[in-house]
Amino acid sequence: MNAPVYNQEGTETGKIDLPENIFGVRWNADLVHQVVEAMRSNFRVAIAHAKGRGEVRGGGIKPWKQKGTGRARHGSIRSPIWVGGGVAHGPNKNKDFDRKINKKVRAKALATVLSRKLKDKEVYFLDALTTDGKTKNAVSVLGKLADKFGKKEFMYKKGSRLLIALPGRDVKVEKSFNNIKVVKVLEQQNMNALETLTYKTVIFVDYKHAK
Repeated sequence: MNAPVYNQEGTETGKIDLPENIFGVRWNADLVHQVVEAMRSNFRVAIAHAKGRGEVRGGGIKPWKQKGTGRARHGSIRSPIWVGGGVAHGPNKNKDFDRKINKKVRAKALATVLSRKLKDKEVYFLDALTTDGKTKNAVSVLGKLADKFGKKEFMYKKGSRLLIALPGRDVKVEKSFNNIKVVKVLEQQNMNALETLTYKTVIFVDYKHAK
């Protein structure tokens, strides 16, 4: 299978052969859902926290003696059954939400998403991308590609519209797109199923050199 390659002006410059194991994978909703939910869980940070009886201030002394008062025995006024006491079985900030994702499963999910996006005409390939670190140059490039691909959403001010995958780190390109909120730039080797699904369109730059 192959796909057209464009320059940053939007002109087709050739074709690229695409590996079947990355761009020709059948859609598997269960696999993608499993990986995406696991990744979201791994990003989750436990914030809610209720203090237990050992964390509530006060209650360091036994409220009354054990026997002879006619009242129920108590060891601390900070027991969960007292007003102002600790909370029993409340949320804990030390809870761990991490879920293990098998490396092969993670890669298969990414390939599944890319294959679906390629089929839906949401994946494009550029031979190179240069912006000299200037936002106005990045906006100009986006405008030309939007006209060529019929993707006016590239110029929207809200939403996750475009993911640009570079073959390696390019500080100037990252800097030029940094102020454009609808666009994210990352290295191809750092792509994952969650981010690829989050952004509507994916543009690979110089894909043949990606590892």
